[in-house]
Amino acid sequence: MMLPRTVKAVVFDMDGLLFDTETLYREAMQATAMRLGVEMSDATFLRMIGLPAEASRLLLTDHYGSDFDVQLFLIESAKIFRAMGEGRHYLKAGVVELLDLIDELKLMRAIATSSGHGSVERNLSRHGLTARFHAIVAHGDYARGKPNPDPYLVAAQRLGVAPEHCLALEDSHNGVRSAAAAGMMTVMVPDLLPPDDDIRKLCVRVVRDLHEVRALVGTRQT
Repeated sequence: MMLPRTVKAVVFDMDGLLFDTETLYREAMQATAMRLGVEMSDATFLRMIGLPAEASRLLLTDHYGSDFDVQLFLIESAKIFRAMGEGRHYLKAGVVELLDLIDELKLMRAIATSSGHGSVERNLSRHGLTARFHAIVAHGDYARGKPNPDPYLVAAQRLGVAPEHCLALEDSHNGVRSAAAAGMMTVMVPDLLPPDDDIRKLCVRVVRDLHEVRALVGTRQT
C-alpha cells in the first residue's frame, strides 16, 4: 500500500514511538500510587497516554478525588522514572534505520510530543539523536495539547511543510486523533494501546514497528 500523497516531512511522537518509555512510566506511577496508599490500574494509566500534563492532572483528580495530592504523585513518579531509566537505553527498534532513510531522501523531520523539552533533550542526548531532528515541538509550544491538532500544526509550520504532505507517526489514540485532525497522513505504530475501529479509520496504515514504516516511506509516491 502506497501513501496517498507525497511525503515531504515526517513528524514523530516521542514516548512509546521513538523510546520505550511508556512501560517505565507505568511502573513508576503504579509504584508511586502504592506508596501513597492507592492503586493505579492499567486501565487508568492507559487513559493518560498521549495526554498533556494538565489533562492528566484533571484525570487523576477525577479518579482519586479532590483530596488526592496530584502534584506530589507526579513529582514522585518522575523521580522513580528517572531512577529506573538511569544508565538504560530504550530506543525503539527501527528508529536509526528510519532516520537514515529520511536522511537519504532529504526529508524534513520533527518531534511533536506532550512531554516537556527537558525530557526530549534527555532522551535524544542519551541515544545520540540530538542533531537528527529539524524541530522539536513539546509542552509549552502550543495552545492545546493532544488530541487537539495544535502540536502537529506547529510542527508543520516550523518545518515549512503543509500538513497534508507530512507523515505523522503515533502510538497512542490521542496522538492519532491529534495528527489526523491536523490533516496529516497518520500511521499508527501501537505500543501499549491497540487500535480500535475508530482509530483505524483515522490512519492511512497501522503497522507493527518502525521497520514497516521505513518500508512504507521507501515506496512513497513521488
